[in-house]
Amino acid sequence: MREVVALSPGSRMTIRSSHKPSREIALLLLSLVLVAGISYPIHRWTQTSGNSLDPEGKWTPQRLGRLLFGPEQITCYCFFTWASLILGRRAAEVARQRSAFHLDLLPTDEGARILPEDARPLIRKLEMQTAQRGPLILATMVRIALGKYAISKSAPDVGEVVRTQAEIEQYRLVSSMYLVQYLMWAIPAVGFIGTVRGLAGAFSMASSTVEELTVFMNDASRHLNFAFDCTLVALVLSVVGMYFLHLVQRSEENLINDCQQYCQEHLLLRLYDPQPEQAVV
Repeated sequence: MREVVALSPGSRMTIRSSHKPSREIALLLLSLVLVAGISYPIHRWTQTSGNSLDPEGKWTPQRLGRLLFGPEQITCYCFFTWASLILGRRAAEVARQRSAFHLDLLPTDEGARILPEDARPLIRKLEMQTAQRGPLILATMVRIALGKYAISKSAPDVGEVVRTQAEIEQYRLVSSMYLVQYLMWAIPAVGFIGTVRGLAGAFSMASSTVEELTVFMNDASRHLNFAFDCTLVALVLSVVGMYFLHLVQRSEENLINDCQQYCQEHLLLRLYDPQPEQAVV
């Protein structure tokens, strides 16, 4: 969430965010380095080693190389690693955001009330406690709610502000997950591209090598193995990645819900809202 503080003409806007940036480009570069650093030595080993990995000799290093290393498989590894790094950073951000629940942002004593004149001192206290901790969703919600209460002195207005801010934060979290969702969709798509390329390579050989049936069958089988290997690797990565995506999304949704509950228990239910009594006619 970004809040525009300065509104006067000619003044500079102060933009305050409630979360840390994801740094997707830096994580992309890191994922490329990781995939290259791990894949290259393993690929070299599969090309040079002649040892069998099982008694029947079916899973030789060369067979593993064809299964795990191809242009489509390497692309899937890069997408999966990039998405995993983004999800890991977001999971760490959720854990950091939850540290705000342990701060003394609002009075928690039983029976404590918050008056309109208490709103400004509480905002200053909140900013002092969170100045060195970075942006926090809970602190942003409480600060905006207290600012509204200091102006309107109306508890219903504060409740509406809290709900609106929660919706904004929820939308921000959902929209910032679009890149990861795209990567999870792109992984099986790239695998199917490799499958189509392998099938096309197998079928295109029929006209040129049909006279030599043995050679044709061997080459066609190699292309078919490559086609289904791409699909296998892509689907496995997609299943694992979607599971972690679900976990992170659920933790972010629970974070927003817990922030709303905190504001309900420690702010909205403690506000003093002097409403004039209606005259009885």
